[in-house]
Amino acid sequence: QVQLVESGGGLVQPGGSLRLSCAASGSIFSITAMGWYRQAPGKQRELVAAITSGGRLNYADSVKGRFTISRDKAKNTMYLQMNSLKPEDTAVYYCNARINSGTFYDYWGQGTQVTVSS
Repeated sequence: QVQLVESGGGLVQPGGSLRLSCAASGSIFSITAMGWYRQAPGKQRELVAAITSGGRLNYADSVKGRFTISRDKAKNTMYLQMNSLKPEDTAVYYCNARINSGTFYDYWGQGTQVTVSS
């Protein structure tokens, strides 16, 4: 059984910072790609940032220059450093990973709330 567990969400003022973590556990042979998605109320889930096993990065235009995705392969953990947060960054943030645990499958975390408000 593979699990993704996010942590690090919370309430922050505009201009502040948060760091999200996503830890994968269970029977994992390899992880090919990991990413962060977010979903605001009344909106579709959207890609925020992604990182491949080779280190290739991809960011949504709205977060470029403010957010940084990284990954610790030894710990099967991914991070999202979020700086200069804006109210429009408010959403539930989800971790996603394509994991080989015998077969390849896309796994999702339970989500963590990020609220940017004064």
